[in-house]
Amino acid sequence: MWEDLTNTLDKLGEVYDKLANLGERKRNALVGIDMTGLSNILDEEQLLTAKLQKLEQRRVEILNGLSKSNKTVTESTRAEEFYRAAPSPEMTKRLLELHERLNRNVARTLQIRDNNRVLAQCALDAVRNQLNKLSGAAVEPTYSGKGGDIVTHQKKFDLKA
Repeated sequence: MWEDLTNTLDKLGEVYDKLANLGERKRNALVGIDMTGLSNILDEEQLLTAKLQKLEQRRVEILNGLSKSNKTVTESTRAEEFYRAAPSPEMTKRLLELHERLNRNVARTLQIRDNNRVLAQCALDAVRNQLNKLSGAAVEPTYSGKGGDIVTHQKKFDLKA
């Protein structure tokens, strides 16, 4: 079981690393307004996310199995403490290294995701503003109750039959 946990943590680290690299490619696609590239990246991201969910589920199953054999483990036990219960010092060292790598990769992936979210929101705002200009919309000098702009559309054509 401990070896399965090691392998699963290693694979999780790899998937998060791939997601971070994909996030960097996504940033470049967002900045370059490369919609075809962005579509391909989103497809790849979906596959990696599905793989990530399976690995996380497997990790939880392994941890549940290992925790049943160790009665000192509770829900509040930290991962580092749990890994120290491994059968050998080498295994403990490897698990702690993988845990640290996973933490770094997850943090990097989340940072890139947050940056991309800001870029995507700015791009959507720019598109919305351009559409409003094209449609002859006017933005009121106040905000709506939800903090958004109040946009009114002027009638360009007034046909009376």
